[in-house]
Parts: sequence; structure tokens; C-alpha cells
Amino acid sequence: MTTTPAPAARISWIDALAVYLRPRVLIVMFLGFAAGLPLALSGSTLAVWLTESNIDLATIGLFSLVGIPYTIKFLWAPLVDALDVPVLSRRLGRRRGWLVFSQLLLIAAIVLLGLCDPSASIPLITLGAVMVATASATQDIVIDAFRVESLDTSEQAAGMASYVAAYRVGMLVAGAGVLALVAWFEYRGIPRGTAWTWGYVAAALLMGVGLATTLLAREPDAPERPPAKDGKEILNRVIVTAVGAFKDFLTQPGAVAILLFVVLFKFCDAFAGVLTAPFVLKIGFDKETYAAVVKGVGFAAAMIGGFAGGMIARALPLSTSLWVAGILQMASNLVFSWQALIGANVAALTFTIVVENFTGAIGTVIFVAYLSALCGNRAHTATQYALLTALAAIGRTTLASGGGFVAEATGWVLFFIVTALAAIPSLLLLAWLQGSGHFTRLEAAKP
Repeated sequence: MTTTPAPAARISWIDALAVYLRPRVLIVMFLGFAAGLPLALSGSTLAVWLTESNIDLATIGLFSLVGIPYTIKFLWAPLVDALDVPVLSRRLGRRRGWLVFSQLLLIAAIVLLGLCDPSASIPLITLGAVMVATASATQDIVIDAFRVESLDTSEQAAGMASYVAAYRVGMLVAGAGVLALVAWFEYRGIPRGTAWTWGYVAAALLMGVGLATTLLAREPDAPERPPAKDGKEILNRVIVTAVGAFKDFLTQPGAVAILLFVVLFKFCDAFAGVLTAPFVLKIGFDKETYAAVVKGVGFAAAMIGGFAGGMIARALPLSTSLWVAGILQMASNLVFSWQALIGANVAALTFTIVVENFTGAIGTVIFVAYLSALCGNRAHTATQYALLTALAAIGRTTLASGGGFVAEATGWVLFFIVTALAAIPSLLLLAWLQGSGHFTRLEAAKP
């Protein structure tokens, strides 16, 4: 006798899809676009502008340092948690007030950067780029806190999937979109310098998407607090917030294991990913194939993977979702070993890149849902999340930086096997945390 699927299972997956249409998730999606837009303006798009202005390569390389605010944003995150923005926070609420403030700063900084002339003043354009990066990092702090506080635990993964997808679109608009617009302006006879200015002004206008979204959004619920009376009380609030954010983690059961898990979970993915470009080129592919497959097909696969990750996290318990993500990330690295054996075969490369980007995006969304669940105290949300993402960056940057030495010593096939095995410590920690009741406590702490 045949049986039909249980209605509850069907409803679960329908709910996993429907969550993306909830107003709060859509708000987070549009904020993701606003977060992704400024990144290229002080990065890859600016590098093209500097190159066209005949700035030397050494100077262009040093401009990568303007991105430092993104990595040290946890240093001023306590200010966002502890203080209100005059007038704006009183009218819009603490989080929305900070959002509007950072977005207005971003618009002004982008316009200022666009008014600069790289060939006339490197210090001035450096100042403009740093201002864009700092205002953008501040907006990221506030959006992360707003997302964590606005969405239910069951919505976090879907919210992050939408956020990441829109973030990538924002980066694409500020990268390829602005470059295409500048080229069109030049084609219409506008001088190159003026064309770049108008390209950046257009990008600043697109920040209106984030501003409008903030004004339409609802302020997350938060406990009332009286305004600070003087400078001493303001300083005390910032210190208490910073100390409290650390204390919340260090006093909970299994704190060390949790922090190690945060550092190591994406390590195997980053360990392999840091050498993806050299690997593709060294096994025989040209730059055009790299751009088309790794950047083009990979972008599409990552977008789909992000939404798949949101559905998985919505339909399954958080611990189970992390197991799925961890095993997929581990297995995807082995596909690169297979690619190394196959060699320069475009169809094989396409399959490899699809698998890597799809599974990597699933892992990112589920991992961020976990980080969001860890931020339980709304008095410290911005600080806690900034600290957690800084810890996660250790595995993605510092620990993965030795990948080149390992690849030279082992060869590509064995290297990717080693990167897959690098996932084992995080999976062992995941098993320990699950057995210790860590995820049960997170579930019990749901709002």
C-alpha cells in the first residue's frame, strides 16, 4: 500500500519558502543592498578609477588599507549599543536613528569621494575612501543589530539569505554598474573626470534605497532607558556595554568551545578558497575562463545556495543545519581534488565552482543564523555580533594565510584533501556542543 507524504512535512517546506515574503525579511533584504553598495566604491571600482588616472601600482595596492574599518568595526560597536543619535534616535528609535545617521554620512562621503581628482590629490581621495569605508562599516554594525533584533529566530536564516543576495547585487551595481555608467557618460562626450564624478553621485543616490527602507521599517522592541545626563554617564554606558558584551560570552557554559567553534567553522572553506584563483589559472585555464566561470557562474550558484541555506535552517533544527553545512563544506573541497586530477576541462570546472559556491553559501547563511542566535542580550547586540564576526574572520584570514605553503609542499590534489580534513575540529566541537545541551539552551532562549 502506498502512502502520501505527511502534511506537516509539506507545510514545513512551504513555510520555509513563504518566510522570504514576510515584511521584516524584505526590509532586511533591501538593507542588504544598501550594505553591499559602498564596498566596491572604496575598493575595486576605485582601483579602476585610479588606474585610469595613471596612478602607480604601488599606490593603488596601498589603497586596500582603506578597508581596515570593516575589520576593526567592533572597536566602536559599543558606541552604537550604548548611545543614541541626537534628534534621530528620539524620533525614529535607537537602531533606526543610527541607521539614518550612518546612511546620511555614507551619501555625503560617496559624493565627496566622487568630487575628488586622483591625479590632483591622493591624500584627499584617500580621506574620501576612508570616510566611505568607515560610514559603511558603521552601517553594517547597525544593520546586523537591527536584523538580529527584528527577526524571530526562525526568520534569521531567511533574513540572512535575502541580505546576502541583495548585498551581492549591491556590490554588482557599485562595481560593473558604475563602470558601465561611467563608460556610457564618456561615450556621450562627457570628460572622464566628470564622468567618474557623476558615476559616484549616481551610486550615492542609490543609497536612497536604504534610507527609504529604514524610514519604512519598524523599530525593534527594546527596553526603555533614560537619556544620559552628562559626559561621565555617556562614558560609563560605553564601558559597561563593552564589558557586558564580553561577560555574556565568557560566563555562559562552554564559552571557550563556542568561541573556538566560531573561529573554526568556516576555516576549511576559507583554507581552500584563498587559493581558488591561483589553482584555476595554474592548472591551465585563462583569465577569461576564470572570470566567466568562477565569477559569473559562481555568483549565480552562491545566490541560489544562499536561499537554499535559508530554507534548510528554517526547516531543520539549528544543530542539524550546522551539521548539514559543515559536511557539505568539507565534501565540496574534495571536488577540487577531483578537478586537479581532471585538469583544464571547462565542464568539470563549472561543476566544481557550482558545488563550491552553492555549498559555501549554504554554510555562510546557516553559520550567520547561529551567530545571530548567540546574540541574546539586546543591550549588547551590535557589540556582540561585531565581536563574533571578528572572531570568525580569524579562520578566514589569519589561519588560512598559510595555504600557499601547504599547497607548494603537497601539490593540488593532496592540498584540497588536507583542507577537507581541516573541517574535522569544528565538527568535533559541534558534536561536543550538541551533547552539552548548548543548542537546547539556545532554543529555550528564543524570544
